[in-house]
Amino acid sequence: GEMERIDLPAVGPTDLPISLLEMGCSGRFELITHPHPNDQPLPPQSSLPHGLPPTSVSLETEVEKLFLRDPAWLPIHDTDAAFHRFLKDVHIDSLLHCALSPLHSGISVVRDPTTGMLLDFTEVLLGDTGISAKNSMSLQRPPNPNPSESLRGSNTNYPFLPGGSDSLPKYIIRAIYTIYTKVCGHPFKLSISATFMLTGVYNLAHSHDSPSTPGTTSTEKKYGGTTKPAGDQEEKKRWAIPINITSPCGDFYKRIPNPAFKYPFELDVFQKQAVLRLEAHESVFVAAHTSAGKTVVAEYAIALSQKHMTRTIYTSPIKALSNQKFRDFKTTFGDVGLLTGDVQLSPKASCLIMTTEILRSMLYNGSEVIRDLEWVIFDEVHYINDAERGVVWEEVLIMLPDHVSIILLSATVPNAVEFSEWIGRIKKKHIYVISTAKRPVPLEHYLYTGNSTKTQKEMFLLLDPTGNFQTKGYYAAIDAKKERTSKHTQSFGTKNPSQNTTPSQDRAVWLSLLHFLSQRQQTPVVAFTFSRTRCDDNARSLASMDLTSSVEKSEIHSFFQKSLRRLRGGDRQLPQILLIRDLLKRGIGVHHSGILPIMKEVIEMLFSRGLVKVLFATETFAMGVNMPARTVVFDSIRKHDGTGFRNLLPGEYIQMAGRAGRRGLDATGTVIILCKSGVHDMGDLNVMMLGKPTVLQSQFRLTYTMILNLLRVEALRVTDMMRRSFSESHRDTQAHEQQIGQLKQTLSSLPPLDTEGQLSDLLPYYYTVTELRLTAEALQCAVLGSVNGLKALSVGRVVVVNNKQHFNALGVILQVSSDSVNRTFIALIICEKGNEEGKGDSPNGSAFPHLYNTALFTPEGPCSHTVQKLKLQDVSAITVKTLKVIPDRIIDNYNKRQQLRFRLDPPGQAISTATQELLRLAEANPGGVMTLDPVNDFQLKSVDVVEGTMRLRVLQDSLKDFSCIHSPTFSEQFLRVQERMSVQEELDKLLFLISDQSLSLLPEYHQRIKVLQSLQYVDSSGAVQLKGRVASQISSHELLLTELLFENALSPLAPEESAALLSCLVFQQKTQVEPHITNTLKEGIERVLAVAQRIGELQRDCGITQTAEEYVGQFKFGLTEVAYCWARGMPFAEIAQLTDVQEGTVVRCVQRLDEVLKEVRQAARIVGDSVLGSKMEKASLAIRRDIVFTASLYTH
Repeated sequence: GEMERIDLPAVGPTDLPISLLEMGCSGRFELITHPHPNDQPLPPQSSLPHGLPPTSVSLETEVEKLFLRDPAWLPIHDTDAAFHRFLKDVHIDSLLHCALSPLHSGISVVRDPTTGMLLDFTEVLLGDTGISAKNSMSLQRPPNPNPSESLRGSNTNYPFLPGGSDSLPKYIIRAIYTIYTKVCGHPFKLSISATFMLTGVYNLAHSHDSPSTPGTTSTEKKYGGTTKPAGDQEEKKRWAIPINITSPCGDFYKRIPNPAFKYPFELDVFQKQAVLRLEAHESVFVAAHTSAGKTVVAEYAIALSQKHMTRTIYTSPIKALSNQKFRDFKTTFGDVGLLTGDVQLSPKASCLIMTTEILRSMLYNGSEVIRDLEWVIFDEVHYINDAERGVVWEEVLIMLPDHVSIILLSATVPNAVEFSEWIGRIKKKHIYVISTAKRPVPLEHYLYTGNSTKTQKEMFLLLDPTGNFQTKGYYAAIDAKKERTSKHTQSFGTKNPSQNTTPSQDRAVWLSLLHFLSQRQQTPVVAFTFSRTRCDDNARSLASMDLTSSVEKSEIHSFFQKSLRRLRGGDRQLPQILLIRDLLKRGIGVHHSGILPIMKEVIEMLFSRGLVKVLFATETFAMGVNMPARTVVFDSIRKHDGTGFRNLLPGEYIQMAGRAGRRGLDATGTVIILCKSGVHDMGDLNVMMLGKPTVLQSQFRLTYTMILNLLRVEALRVTDMMRRSFSESHRDTQAHEQQIGQLKQTLSSLPPLDTEGQLSDLLPYYYTVTELRLTAEALQCAVLGSVNGLKALSVGRVVVVNNKQHFNALGVILQVSSDSVNRTFIALIICEKGNEEGKGDSPNGSAFPHLYNTALFTPEGPCSHTVQKLKLQDVSAITVKTLKVIPDRIIDNYNKRQQLRFRLDPPGQAISTATQELLRLAEANPGGVMTLDPVNDFQLKSVDVVEGTMRLRVLQDSLKDFSCIHSPTFSEQFLRVQERMSVQEELDKLLFLISDQSLSLLPEYHQRIKVLQSLQYVDSSGAVQLKGRVASQISSHELLLTELLFENALSPLAPEESAALLSCLVFQQKTQVEPHITNTLKEGIERVLAVAQRIGELQRDCGITQTAEEYVGQFKFGLTEVAYCWARGMPFAEIAQLTDVQEGTVVRCVQRLDEVLKEVRQAARIVGDSVLGSKMEKASLAIRRDIVFTASLYTH
């Protein structure tokens, strides 16, 4: 038949000339290409053509390998039996193999500079080869291979070398110096190159053309910085350079043709100046009012670091602020991460936002992030005044390495330059200070006295936008109040405006004010109220007010529902949430620490959209975010600051008032002070509105965590940290060191002392005389400071005068100055004819002869007199005698005779009588007049005075026995001793000032070290022990927690009980409700108190001022029941019923409790207590749920 046509398939992958080759028996295949005959099928080809060789597995070796050679199977305790079958074949030489140590040299290439041809290879020595994060602070150390540790660092890492510290500690340089002198037999003069070598070895790793000798750099001249003309001596170096922002910055766009970040608006001068500084990689301090636009500076730095592929850290004092900044920057830059105690979002981002505490621990633990860091931005720097946390700022500023530039943003502070000077000095780099007092939206301050529909328009201007205080507005307010107040208040204004008003009066005031403001379209309004209950009451009392339109109501409703979507059903029905929902619908909000965090955020967001018309807030609202309003109202100007009521400080008032006025929306901001019970005192108002804001002050204090972290690293010393703190910023060590050099030269150039023969006891004599002089002066001060002493030193009293001009001369007091600090006297004193002016120098004027020689001065020739002003020091004794004198006549007559034409007149009657009397006294008692005794005559019975008087007598008697006073050359030799000794004393004083001994916190440091030694956190040589390692990782109450850990106080407790017990570390308020708790918890609490008592007593024994009661008193157990029930899964609605503490506070405490649990878990890991670690993990999981841990609305 006919052949069938066969349809061949199209050419496919199998027709390609390739085949697989199996490599041995590894299971790996390789592709090989070769043309193969078409008719053969594709054989799997193998490099072993006959497949694997046959094997029979010996079961014995398998079993041995599995069960005997594998250490995991070895029994832990009875190892001997296992070792019978183990390790038959011993390879001794395997012990000789060890990891290669890194090479100490490398190869470097020599090239021809013009052609780039290779010419030669040379060997170069590498420094720093064996360094790692465990033994070096250098940036050259290899990065940490463990990725989990690269972000937060590890507690065994060294930190990076803090910027500005002498890379080689002084004691190492001293050691090199002494060795050198011993070897070479002569001290070397540190030449420039030698010092460079010493410090250069270390410094090269960290050098970036930082000005080594800061003076005026050339860039400064260009940028219109302040350059002072150099005087005779080199102008004292200034690290802080104030920048003049009055003149416009014309060539800005020429100098920065393509900025890293383009703004949709024209920048202000101060912003341009700051941007110029950032482009030059300099550090800046920007002080400006809240709404002036400091954020521009921060944004530009972030943009720059993204351009440079480096990182920026933005730190803020408050968690809520961090969250908001995260949202703002995320929308602007995208690549932004957030690190707070409980949240960690995209930690690899180029801009990290974190709280200052986290940055501190990253610095101490040598985090790898620090390497890439270009900027650290400190926002709200005036927070450094915070007593509790201010020290953290200082620690961070001191610990930052050299390559990091610093940006400080702060409200206006009076001492910005001084503060920057301090930072510049410790960092050894210039800080450019840019401060502007200009407000983009000027403020008008009013008093409001209305309280009814009739009076609702009573608003009086008190301070106009230019800063003039309007007294007429003040009196108008008083007049308006007059009609409705008592007679007394009418005439004076109330002295005491805290006479409390009743809630109904309050309500009337608020209703009339808010009607008035909403008519004038002055909403949104922030009403600052200084108590949480007052906030709530005010908001509740406005039940009849409705400030929103129906469109706004629906917008509020939908936003509210959307935000609550992430809450569990039960939590959405919490009473606080329902109450706030009703208030918000009518445009009223409340913002304070008792509000649930999620509600706070809802309120903030609605407020910034302009949907909340009135917000009753406490002071924290002003500290936080930039949420300006149209109007700010002060409910009162007095607040309770933890100890008592006081008026607002100017700084606080400005910070809050500055919330008024939205840039680009309002022409002026309105600030209103309510006068409820009466008009406030005019002086108080004036101080508060126009006073100087609070200066930045150091709150530096020693914490155990800081001490332990610094002791861990040999190269860092706690004393250096103290010396570089802001509290010690008045020490100018460099200037002192220059002076010391000069004084040493002066000393070496002085003539040698002659202490032979009679003069052999010259030095002891000098010391005795000096002590005598000091004792006498101290007694003198005691006498003059006493009532009886001042009574005695009155007109007519005869005194013995000793100064450069007079030696034991009698004088009579004519007049006493009224200045109690430096009291002076005018006295008539007898003297030689011709020595009235004090030209003829008394022979041994400065040898203090009057101390041993009480013989009174009697003139050799005719007696003359002089009238002089005397200081206290000049009066060496007060005699028992008084004279009748007519002071006015004497002074007038003497002054008249000082004029040229009356020069030769004879002295007046009054003067000659007084002079004669004094002369007669002196001649009658040549050996000395009776003087008044401090103890018996002035009735001064204090220990110092009695001992001083006795010592004085002993010293005076001993002076007669010295032989040197009989030497003919005594007085000139004594002057030499005196000169030499005064230089020496000055030198000792300066050496003391630059030594650690003069640090104000040094005694406390030694006390704290004593505490740590007796608790065995450090050993006697200061090396940190295991307990110290644990404590250094805990941020607060480190001693108590570590002791509890090492005493196993938490082991008998269940996870939820341990969480409840640790709540005492985070809860700070008082509560009236007695908690009901289990017996184990009660025992736990007793144990905690016992440990706290023990630590408190130990601290007191070591000399720390805090009493044991105060120490124990800081732990409050009011939330134990709440924490226990919460950890056991009770819903929040029921929890809130258990306590009188407000919901917001409970949430905050549980969040902080979670941070404590994390720290304890970390500590348990260091100790190796896995049971405790997993228990903390469980406790942590139990409390991390529902409304307490809903993620912030800002971070989503």
